[in-house]
Amino acid sequence: MKKYLILPLYLICIALSTSIFVGCNDDDDPIETDPKAEVLTPVVENYVNNIVIATYKNLSDETILLYEKLEALKKEKTDANIKAATDAWLSAREHWELSEAFLFGAVSDSELSIDPHIDSWPLDVEGFNKLLNNAGFMESLAKEDGSVWAADHLGFSLLGFHGIEYILFEEGKPKSASKITENELIYATAVAGDLRNQCVRAETAWAGIDNVSAKKQELVEDFELVVKRSTSAFSSYGEEMLNAGKPGSPYVTVTSAASYILEYAFVIADEVGNTKIGTAANESASEEDKNYIESPYSYNSLTDFTNNIKSIENAYLGTAYGVKGASISEYIASVNPEADKAVKDQIAASYAAIKAIPFPFDYTSTQADAAVKVIGTDLAKALKDAKAVLLQE
Repeated sequence: MKKYLILPLYLICIALSTSIFVGCNDDDDPIETDPKAEVLTPVVENYVNNIVIATYKNLSDETILLYEKLEALKKEKTDANIKAATDAWLSAREHWELSEAFLFGAVSDSELSIDPHIDSWPLDVEGFNKLLNNAGFMESLAKEDGSVWAADHLGFSLLGFHGIEYILFEEGKPKSASKITENELIYATAVAGDLRNQCVRAETAWAGIDNVSAKKQELVEDFELVVKRSTSAFSSYGEEMLNAGKPGSPYVTVTSAASYILEYAFVIADEVGNTKIGTAANESASEEDKNYIESPYSYNSLTDFTNNIKSIENAYLGTAYGVKGASISEYIASVNPEADKAVKDQIAASYAAIKAIPFPFDYTSTQADAAVKVIGTDLAKALKDAKAVLLQE
C-alpha cells in the first residue's frame, strides 16, 4: 500500500501554490517536488549563513583581537593592558560558547581536530609549571612561529582558552601586572596565536576561503591551515549542508540536514546539564571531578552555561545577532505545537535554573542539582522529542 505523508497545512499551501512538476525524466514521467524539503531548505540556509557562519565570524574576529591585545601586553606589562586582554578574552569566550549548539562539521572533524585546540579543560597546571621552567620550550614559544610550535608540541590540556585564562585572571578579576611573569606572557601569546588560527579555520571551513576577510585568508595561507576535509566534493562545510540531498553531500536529504539543528542542540543541553554542571554537582563526585569546572579562574562558568543555552535558542529560533530567519521552531510548531512549546518553555526554565545557582558556581547547592535536571533531562528531552517530530512522515 502506498504511504502518504501527513503534512501541515502551510506545507500543503506551498505545494499547491508552486508547480508540482519541476521537470521530466527521459520517459516524460513528472517529477514531484517535496513540500517538506521546500519549507526546510530556507531553515537550513538561515542556520548555515546567519547562525553558524555568523557566530564563527565573530569568534574569529574576537580571537584575532585577543592575540593583538596579548602582544601589546607582552610589549608593555601594565594593568591597563591586562584589563584590555581580559575584556578581549571574555568577548571571544562569549562567541565560542554561542557556537556550542553546532559542534559538528569542521570543529569536530577528526581530520581538522579544531575543538581540542580551543576548549580543553581542566588546564594541566602541573604540566604548565614544567613548561615554564623548560628553557628550550620557552625559547621555541617566544619565536615568531611560537603559535605553530605550541600547536604541534603542547598537549590539548595546555592549549586554548583556559591556559590564557589562567594567566590573565585571578578569582574572577584581571590579575595584577606584578603577578604575571615574562614567561607566562610568552606562553599566553603563543597559545592565543594558535587559538586565533583554530577559530579562523572554523569560520573558513564553514564559509569557504573566498568568503572570509583578506586578513583571514592571509592567516590561512601563512600558517598553511587546513580548512577543508580532503574527501569533500564541496568547497566548505557550509556548502555541504546547503546542498543537502545532492550528490556528494553527507546530508542525504534536506530533512536530515535540518535534524542536525536539533541533534546538536540536544548534545549541548545534555553536556551542560549532565557534564558541565553535573560532574561536579554529583554528591559522589571525586576531588578530580570537583575540579572539572569550566572557566574557573575568570569566574565565567555561569555565563558560559547561559551562553550555551543562548546557542540552543539561536539555533532553534533561527535568530542570532539581531538577524531573524526561517527556523526549525516554525516547522515544529506547524506540525506539533505542544512539542514546540515544550522546547521554548524548557529554554526559559534553563535560563532561570542557571541564574539561580549561587555565584561564581556553587556546584554543591540545591540549585545546581535542580539545573542538572532542568537542562540535562527536561530540555534535552524536549529537543529529542522535537527531532522525532521533524523526522516523522
